[in-house]
Amino acid sequence: MSGTACQCQEIECAEVEIDYTLLDKIIRDDYGGNREAMIMMMQAIQRVYRFLPEAAVKYLSQVIEVPLTKIYEVATFYASFSLEPKGKYILSVCTGTACHLRGSGGMVEHISKRMGIAPGKTTADMKLTLETVNCVGACAVAPVVVVDEKYYPKADIATLNDFMDRLDAE
Repeated sequence: MSGTACQCQEIECAEVEIDYTLLDKIIRDDYGGNREAMIMMMQAIQRVYRFLPEAAVKYLSQVIEVPLTKIYEVATFYASFSLEPKGKYILSVCTGTACHLRGSGGMVEHISKRMGIAPGKTTADMKLTLETVNCVGACAVAPVVVVDEKYYPKADIATLNDFMDRLDAE
């Protein structure tokens, strides 16, 4: 099985080894090679690699006989897809109105400064990706921070520092 090198900005990426047997399981076994399930296949591939590697996207295109441009159109339209590698942890800070009014903007600045990354970027050691999201639907417990789909309601700088301290200790 061959791999592909990713072309990332601001971070060094190791070569990503593509497991074509696993891709075949996702595409053929889980979804029967049905091109109508393309988005679900893309989601499954992203769960495995934490982004959509170029080689995996090309393989998907060939197997389900959908033009590569169509797959990239979908991947770039939906914010849930990423064409760049994500960190081991994804820290999302809600910046919706309720969270913003309760200080989420300062939280983003604090994380950015401490970890040395801008929103939407990943640390050089690939441990953390910082994202901002428009709303997580938990306004009553704002501000909210989400780490790998675990919600932290009424978050504050201390909450963030605890998480980042644990991250630094790894």
